[in-house]
Amino acid sequence: MASDDPRTLVSTDWLEAHLKDPDLRVIDASWYLPAMNRNAAAEYDASHIPGARQFDIDEISDQRSPLPHMAPPSEKFISRMRAMGIGDGHQVVVYDGMGIFSAPRVWWTFRLMGKTDVAVLDGGFPKWLAEGRPVEDMAPIMRDRHITVSRMAGLVKDVTQVAQASKLGSHTIVDARSPGRFAGAEAEPRPGLRSGHIPGSQNVPWQQVLNPDNTMKSPDQLRAVFDAAGVDLAKPVITSCGSGVSAAILSLALERIGHRNHALYDGSWAEWGMYDDLPVEKG
Repeated sequence: MASDDPRTLVSTDWLEAHLKDPDLRVIDASWYLPAMNRNAAAEYDASHIPGARQFDIDEISDQRSPLPHMAPPSEKFISRMRAMGIGDGHQVVVYDGMGIFSAPRVWWTFRLMGKTDVAVLDGGFPKWLAEGRPVEDMAPIMRDRHITVSRMAGLVKDVTQVAQASKLGSHTIVDARSPGRFAGAEAEPRPGLRSGHIPGSQNVPWQQVLNPDNTMKSPDQLRAVFDAAGVDLAKPVITSCGSGVSAAILSLALERIGHRNHALYDGSWAEWGMYDDLPVEKG
């Protein structure tokens, strides 16, 4: 059960109680890996939380980059949010169809844009459905809403900054990928990428911060997970993964335990694994 915090994580009880609030905006941020064989748009059209808008992580991105779903330019974010009727003064709640998987990426994107009144729905759509809460299949009527953003550059790291942090040991780098991929024992799903991990990084597979029902563990449990993985929380943290989606789950977990000094490596292994001149560790 989430300890409700409208800036990080809220429960299904909290959301249903606030569903009719005029300044609440709900976002369906479902996104799936190809191997999951699920269609986020089709699932949204069939059933979603009342009033939810669909956020396409691949489209609302920097499509000038060759890397997948990089954070969008501020102007594009503003344009898409205005069209979705999401703006200043709104409390945003983001959910996804896995429980907690892609919703934290959208939570982080809002934070990157300086918007802090945004939370992830604990347990997501599966928990909402299991509890018999209301759904609908019609998209909401959306009216243009003014939104201002202030990009928080400290919340994102590029490859040069991560390489420096790895070399100097100035940050703790935490990788959300599976143990096999982190160790270099499993091939990467994206063709052409090397196997292994960023030197000096620690492995916290994103599933470890979740309960079996895909709700997030309590702050005390989260801290124990990071401690067990050897994560030095006295340092600033950089989260990483395959392409910048599941890294945001760790970013949300860090925020839940009160560790505010964290940033996300947006290129993640899709970028690091591509360059032969960047060092790689295995094992």
